[in-house]
Amino acid sequence: MDQMITTRNARFQQWQSYLTNRAKRTRAGLFVLQGVRPLNLALERNWPIDTLVYRLQDAPLSSWAADVLGAATVPAVGMSAELIGELGDKPDQPPELLAIASTAWANLEAWNPPGADPVIVVFDRPTSPGNLGTLIRSADAFGAGGVVITGHGADPFDPQCVRASTGSIFAVPVAQATGPSDIADFVTRQAGLGVPMSVVGTDETGTVPLYGHDFTGGTVLVVGNETRGMSAAWREACDTVVSIPIGGSASSLGAPSAGAVSLYEIARQRRG
Repeated sequence: MDQMITTRNARFQQWQSYLTNRAKRTRAGLFVLQGVRPLNLALERNWPIDTLVYRLQDAPLSSWAADVLGAATVPAVGMSAELIGELGDKPDQPPELLAIASTAWANLEAWNPPGADPVIVVFDRPTSPGNLGTLIRSADAFGAGGVVITGHGADPFDPQCVRASTGSIFAVPVAQATGPSDIADFVTRQAGLGVPMSVVGTDETGTVPLYGHDFTGGTVLVVGNETRGMSAAWREACDTVVSIPIGGSASSLGAPSAGAVSLYEIARQRRG
């Protein structure tokens, strides 16, 4: 029989802490998965789910929610509308269904991205989970093989990131790295496998316009921190630094926008 949660018991409080407490998410290896599209993508991609949580109500659940629960092989927990509204960050519109999912990182040391000329996006020390999720979404949309977060950056399993990615985090491998040296080691390993890759940074002071660089070969695209841009260490690690020509009164594009424009140009060149 399914467990029911109608009070703020210890289990509910633990799950609720995953919404805002990164340390608890990390220790438990779990996060709250909200939203219909992200949950559908996670299930389609066989993402590890720990528990499904559904809304207790008098009327039957929708056919979508009933089908997901009916096909589930993991525990299901019924929860009062008030509590699932809090857990889903929608107190006025409690969701029918959400999940407690497992965190899962790609292993950069054993990673061999698919394709003859893969594209990997590196986001250096992202500060905003929303910006990180937006860049992961762009990476998915334009065919990148994965995203690497370097330094102590935003958590991809923060609910804001998962929502901003609209579920793309379940389709695009995400790995961690300490900094440029880890990426240099990755590039060296790829070269040993016969997959040469160039490291291309994006910065407003870049010496080559984005459209003037040949992106048809294997590429590591580096997007700098939202506030400080690329560090000196990253500049030194890049084979080329490109800039995005812009007009108007804006001095530069934001990091996720710069990443999206760059990924579009890479995809455009590869379409010929």
